Amino acid sequence: MPSPFELVSASIIVFLCISLVSAILANHQQFLVKLSNALSAAACLLAAFGGFLTVLSGSVETFILPIGLPDMPFYMRLDALSGFFISIVGLLGFFVSVYSIGYLKGFLGRRSVAPLLVFYNIFLAGMLLVLLSDDAYFFMISWELMAVSSFFLVFFEDEKVPNRRAAFIYVLIAHVGAVLILLSFGIMAGFAAGFESFHGYTFSAMRMAEMPAVWASIAFILAFAGFAAKAGIIPLHVWLPEAHPAAPSNVSALMSGVMLKTAVYGIIRVGFDMMGTPQWWWGGLVLALGLVSAVLGILYALMQSDIKRLLAYSSVENIGIIFIAVGLAMVFAYMKLGTLAALAMAAALYHMLNHAVFKGLLFMGAGAVLHATHERSMEALGGLIHKMKWTAPLFLAGCLSASALPPFNGFVSEWLIFQSFLLTPALPGRLLNLLIPLGAAALALTVALAARGFVKVFGITFLGQWRGRHDTHVAEVDWPMRAGMIMAALSCLLLGIFPNHVIGWLDAVPMSLVGGGIGETAKASGWLWLTPVAAERASYSAPLVFVWLVLVIGVLYFIFRARGVSIRRAPAWDCGFEKMTNRMQYTATSMSMPTRRIFGFAFSIREAVTVVSRRGSSLFPEKYLYRLKVRDHIWNFAYKPVSEASFWIARRVGKLQHGRIQIYLLYSFITLVVLLVFS
Repeated sequence: MPSPFELVSASIIVFLCISLVSAILANHQQFLVKLSNALSAAACLLAAFGGFLTVLSGSVETFILPIGLPDMPFYMRLDALSGFFISIVGLLGFFVSVYSIGYLKGFLGRRSVAPLLVFYNIFLAGMLLVLLSDDAYFFMISWELMAVSSFFLVFFEDEKVPNRRAAFIYVLIAHVGAVLILLSFGIMAGFAAGFESFHGYTFSAMRMAEMPAVWASIAFILAFAGFAAKAGIIPLHVWLPEAHPAAPSNVSALMSGVMLKTAVYGIIRVGFDMMGTPQWWWGGLVLALGLVSAVLGILYALMQSDIKRLLAYSSVENIGIIFIAVGLAMVFAYMKLGTLAALAMAAALYHMLNHAVFKGLLFMGAGAVLHATHERSMEALGGLIHKMKWTAPLFLAGCLSASALPPFNGFVSEWLIFQSFLLTPALPGRLLNLLIPLGAAALALTVALAARGFVKVFGITFLGQWRGRHDTHVAEVDWPMRAGMIMAALSCLLLGIFPNHVIGWLDAVPMSLVGGGIGETAKASGWLWLTPVAAERASYSAPLVFVWLVLVIGVLYFIFRARGVSIRRAPAWDCGFEKMTNRMQYTATSMSMPTRRIFGFAFSIREAVTVVSRRGSSLFPEKYLYRLKVRDHIWNFAYKPVSEASFWIARRVGKLQHGRIQIYLLYSFITLVVLLVFS
């Protein structure tokens, strides 16, 4: 049987071959969609299986690829940490590739899908190469391969101005982050082998380096800032709500579900593996920024009326939750609290897996709605539960998971994070003892607001009446799209019902990073009960909750539907007003109004009401025009001034271009004179 490394390597080769074939068969669009996505799904299964076996066995495989620069080959390593992330990429990639067989049919006849398929497969290969890289040189090449291919995916529908703007912002911030990561690697490599040698570029050399505390902190901050830019953590999040809605929905599912996790992988790899035991304040910084991102991310999501934009801001929230757990693990590792460090790390890993599955499901559901209605704004949707009878319950499963409601998977990982807070003993330092309870309260607020946000997105999109001005023929999506969503929804349920098996599988990762695990204690009371530290401290039985819910639903169904009594259907009660229209119902904007009133200080809000026309007396206007624009302060205070200054400088520098050869010769002459004077 091939080794896990051979399985993952084979999947990368298959992805690159599919990309080449997609370019060659560009004129056979319909056949290409089926062939390319079917092969991509098979390659994703190979990668997922290889990653699963690596984590299960806890093995480490290394390989040296003899290409690159002279005396600088590419080093590759597959261990439990990289295997875990590879399994996530492969799992969600399989679901999305199956889904794409149906989704990409919507582009046929309108534009060529060959570029999308080419860069889609390069994107998947790039993510896997990032996770296999074991030296700074190969890592940066793979990182850029992932970034550039995803840029072209965001840029796919390039005739739309917002898409071009989103792609530009994304690639700009991605490369700023890459520069910061490169500087961090440079510092670590310098202390590994001396600043006059290149031999410290391998991660194994960096692991052996002895760095002064100050330089170690500088290297960590640079790496954290670079990876946080890719993860979309606040205040480096501005590209994310622009790029995710602009990209095709299958790409959005991968970008939100797994690409953001490669940045978290980088922080964990640097902070725990390459630098040894992290400093306590590194964890405090990660924890604090995670809390800010979680709360503000879900608040921004609540303000949105674009379904994909709402899901993008929800990803900011969930990345913040993951950072909360990673920050706690750093603090506990520094304090030598091995069990709590393992608990927090396991919670972070579990939430990364859960978020990949349910956010992939939600973006696939949003893509199904867009595919069927050609509409992304929730203000023009509604009543789709009657026309999309498969998509609606599957999307609801994703909403329940994202709202952390049992028995779905989001509840388990967020419950584990709460246990990390609640089981924390008194720590040395007033700042940490203040941050821990505030963090637990902020996380509770985030969970409550997330539930409100997903009540909004499901209620406005699928319930009520159709809100569009024109009645549109809406049909359910085809079976490949349904199959991708069904598998993701079942994964959400299974990951929520059997958490002990998942924790027992991923336990090798915290064991390798913090020197401890919770697999034994979690299963100490059997597979039925999850006891993360001890049964007398906290326990949860997902199977019992699931069985109880099934029994309650079954009894209610028997009482109300199985008695043989015919059900009389009548029009909905209209409060005595017979002229009810689809405009007399809640909209996405109206549902967010209470949140906007309470948390308005967190946004830049422009709200105006204008009377358009009157009927008879001026006391009774006939028509109003309501305008609302909500932007976050971070864009206005941090990014907008830089953008305006860049354009101002560009306009001034542009005046140097006169189009006259005499002027350009004069510039050259002045430059030569200046160089001669200063030489």
